[in-house]
Amino acid sequence: MQTLPAIHHYSEPRFREELARAARAAGREVIEKALWLFFAARRPETPRWAKVTVYGALAYFIVPLDAIPDLAPIAGYTDDLSVLAFAVCTVATYIDDGVKARTRRVLARWF
Repeated sequence: MQTLPAIHHYSEPRFREELARAARAAGREVIEKALWLFFAARRPETPRWAKVTVYGALAYFIVPLDAIPDLAPIAGYTDDLSVLAFAVCTVATYIDDGVKARTRRVLARWF
């Protein structure tokens, strides 16, 4: 099975750093989708193919070289949101009520 090249750039500490930076710049919606994916990938029931999809999308989110640079106000996160939204649609079956509840708790603390 081929993996996305960006998946090699994924790490949990880098993901957390990018979440904090993006939370300030991009806002709640981008962070919500990233957390849905993150928590879904950590579920033991989530199959490998779905985890590869999730970690590929999260890697794209944290890699500084994007199609649209994140430094561009508002527009800079549109490509990230598109990639995250695609991943959410692809693995939606594994984003259950537990994942969403956990995300809501984290967002309540952060926002």
